[in-house]
Amino acid sequence: MSSTYGQILRLSIFGQSHGPAIGMTLDGIPAGLPVDLEALQSFLDRRAPGQGDYATPRKEADRPEFLSGLLGGHTCGAPLAAVIRNTNTRSKDYEALHDCPRPGHADFSAQMKYGGAQDVAGGGHFSGRLTAPLCIAGGLCKQFLAQQGIQIGAHLASVGQVRDICFDPLAPQLAQVGSFPALSPEAGAQMLAAIAEARAERDSLGGVIECAAVGLPAGLGEPMFGGMENRVAAILFGIPAVKAVEFGAGFHAAGLRGSENNDAFVMERHQVRTATNHAGGILGGITTGMPLLFRVAVKPTPSIAKQQQTVSLSQGIEVPLEIKGRHDPCIAPRAVPVVEAAAAIAIYDAFLEYNARK
Repeated sequence: MSSTYGQILRLSIFGQSHGPAIGMTLDGIPAGLPVDLEALQSFLDRRAPGQGDYATPRKEADRPEFLSGLLGGHTCGAPLAAVIRNTNTRSKDYEALHDCPRPGHADFSAQMKYGGAQDVAGGGHFSGRLTAPLCIAGGLCKQFLAQQGIQIGAHLASVGQVRDICFDPLAPQLAQVGSFPALSPEAGAQMLAAIAEARAERDSLGGVIECAAVGLPAGLGEPMFGGMENRVAAILFGIPAVKAVEFGAGFHAAGLRGSENNDAFVMERHQVRTATNHAGGILGGITTGMPLLFRVAVKPTPSIAKQQQTVSLSQGIEVPLEIKGRHDPCIAPRAVPVVEAAAAIAIYDAFLEYNARK
């Protein structure tokens, strides 16, 4: 199933952007784990719409209703199931998209696959709205990992041409990200200004998100197709608008010599570590115990107010298109917690598999 992920965990995402509700089921979570619902809500609030001029004005509380899996503030062994009600929809803004697909969006490809049966309102099941239930699952997995001493955090490495300072690859500054997800306040202000400029010009911007997981044991993952890069990348590419993923030095490594790219092994407090972390904490698909570090490229929001060219599928002619609706001028700021959530799900799935084999 295309909307299901996991090996030990089994995550399923359901719903459409303008349907009655969106939600998730998460099976395979051990019983007896404490869940902090207030902390989960705070995490979901980081992704929620209506946060400022850099986000869509659509207002949704994004408060999850748990239908199963929790009892007395702890997991009870049953599958976790939760829904978020959609309360602020304007489906009429999307009525023309069956005939005139938006450039850069899934309208055309979905039309070709589903023959008009797909829900186009708000992007339907292709919408970034579906990242809200992903954040329910990922927010829970972040808590369960934290209970094992594993922390995950992310920030905006760039928006458009504005760059933030980078994470320290050996000791990422996870706690330094503020309400706007940039490490440098100066870079954050410049990013907001760039987003405002794009919005004023009826356009949009993309960005790069850098994410790190620290406290991981060595030994998570498998060689070949079960590697940690594979598992993390698979769920990251389930996030709408993600177009590229790189681990560690990533594409930069292709321009280095082996002597420059290789991470020398050292002893540190009676543990094997590496002096650098160009590998991003993964060798042969298996974690090394160093921070797992990766970056995600998020494309500019395809739904822009500026007039674009498309086609009328019914008439077979080129036509101009002016998109209505409420859209983020830059998706990347609200995608930061989504990337953290996706990483947490992939890592916790691998962590459960690792413990099951010990």
